Formats: sequence, structure tokens, C-alpha cells
Amino acid sequence: VQLVESGGGLVQPGGSLRLSCVASGFTFGDYAMAWFRQAPAKEREFVAAMTSGGSTNYAPSVKGRFTISRDNAKNTVHLQMNSLNTEDTAVYYCKAESERIGVRATESEYWGQGTEVTVSA
Repeated sequence: VQLVESGGGLVQPGGSLRLSCVASGFTFGDYAMAWFRQAPAKEREFVAAMTSGGSTNYAPSVKGRFTISRDNAKNTVHLQMNSLNTEDTAVYYCKAESERIGVRATESEYWGQGTEVTVSA
């Protein structure tokens, strides 16, 4: 199983980035996909999620600025981030959460290694 994030980098305040996460080794369509982030010296926090059916949920701090999307044919989830500010600086992680009932614990969720986003002038 692999979740490989990409697209992070350095961007100025007000700028945009698009993160991608490519999944392999599991049935992508059976999983909700989510993005979390962890800023320096802070706990990991939820950013956005999308179910296999396309329902979305966002953290209040990013709603209206970030958009999550998924391409089930390519086993990929994206996070379009607009109007970035310094508080968005963090390592962003991709997470897969099983939507199946009774799935084994070892198959219930997967995490990527993260991609770093730095918002700075």
C-alpha cells in the first residue's frame, strides 16, 4: 500500500498550490480520502475529506479557499489551495479511510508520508 503526495513547496501569501496524492495497493473506490496537516509544534489537524460518493467536508479554516477532488480512474486525490496565508504552512498528509463495514484494522486506514507547504513572503 502506498499513498504518495506531491505538489508542496514555497509560495507567497495569496498564492495557490495544488497537492496530489496517488494511491496504490488497495481498492481506491472503497475508501474516503482526506487531507490533514501538521504545522510545526502543533498537532495534526483535519483539512478536507471526500467520500467515494463525492460528498465533501472541510475544516472551517479552509472552507471557501481549498477544494478537494478525486479521480477514481487514476486513484488520485487532489487538494487545490487558494488564497494561502502563513497559517497554512504545514506538512500536508493524505489519508485513506475505509468505508466498508467490518474491515480489518490493518486495512481501515492508510497515511502518506506528507508534502511540505511553506507560505512566506
